[in-house]
Amino acid sequence: MDNPNIKPAINDSRCVIFNTQSEDYRCAVILTVKRATGTFSLVGCMFMLFVIWLLRRHHSLAQMILSLTVAAFFDSLAYVMGESHPEGPLCNFQAWWLTYFDWSALAWVCLITLNLYFNLVREMSTNAYETFYHLIAWGVPLVMSSLPLFKGYYGPAGAWCWITDDHVAWRFGIWYVPLFTLILLMICCYARIICVANNRMQSWLGTFNLERERRKVSLAEEIKPLKWYPSVYLLVSIFPLINRLHNALYPLDPSFSLTLLHVLSAPLHGLANAFVFGLDRDWWSLLTPTGMQLALRSRLCDGTRIGEYHAGTVRYTQAQLADLSGDDDEDANTLFYAPDMTLKERGGP
Repeated sequence: MDNPNIKPAINDSRCVIFNTQSEDYRCAVILTVKRATGTFSLVGCMFMLFVIWLLRRHHSLAQMILSLTVAAFFDSLAYVMGESHPEGPLCNFQAWWLTYFDWSALAWVCLITLNLYFNLVREMSTNAYETFYHLIAWGVPLVMSSLPLFKGYYGPAGAWCWITDDHVAWRFGIWYVPLFTLILLMICCYARIICVANNRMQSWLGTFNLERERRKVSLAEEIKPLKWYPSVYLLVSIFPLINRLHNALYPLDPSFSLTLLHVLSAPLHGLANAFVFGLDRDWWSLLTPTGMQLALRSRLCDGTRIGEYHAGTVRYTQAQLADLSGDDDEDANTLFYAPDMTLKERGGP
């Protein structure tokens, strides 16, 4: 006989996206699409990291793209691993994580634009700005992501945790207003960069400077793929903005179609960066099968040791008469030569 004091277990879990039972098919679709788009971005970021590592790109622009990719990688990781958490510490952490790395990726895109503006329009060297760039790109996001956390404004906000529907002004003040303002500024900046670059490519300064001409061509090639950053960020941000506007107007009636478009586009920052990265033909010219094979051998099998050079005694000796077995002078540098070599060919004046 059943004990009347024992009540059947009730599944209290709910779909926090639409505030319905967890069996709601819409929640399953939204979470699956979110993980899928996050995975695409993750794969794109891993490809970019692999190529930069493989080709040993260490100049300033490549390092900035590397930092952008790292930020987009961790941002994509949150979309892939994140669940639709109820309110609590885990939800707050996910909201802070997403806000921080969204801001960090945006900051690096802006700094890449600014760096290009300084190099081409102002003709300034920015090598000394590397530390400043890192302080901005990692410091500003820390402030922007921590403000809602300290205020207690994070919580369930659709397909993931973020600033809740009760604090709409904070949503737009922390993210959407700065986002679209910076995108507009970047578009204006690239318009100026392209205009200056075209004028300089067509101008003649009266004297030929090989280094200046080489730099002009190099910067012009860099502009071609980078100018698409504002456009792709604008494209992946339109539907999230529309959905958040709908949430503000109808907080108790979330739209499935708008939420689906939101999760289709918002996690794609990493894939969008990989798309812009792939527009650079210089990278693809090095990623031929032969080029990749040589690069992998260089990375994995190169045993070359580079040490500090110490000046020592220089001694010339004929190659066929050389016998170094009894040479006790470890500091001597022996240069071999053929008998018919001239003094100039041996390195003389």
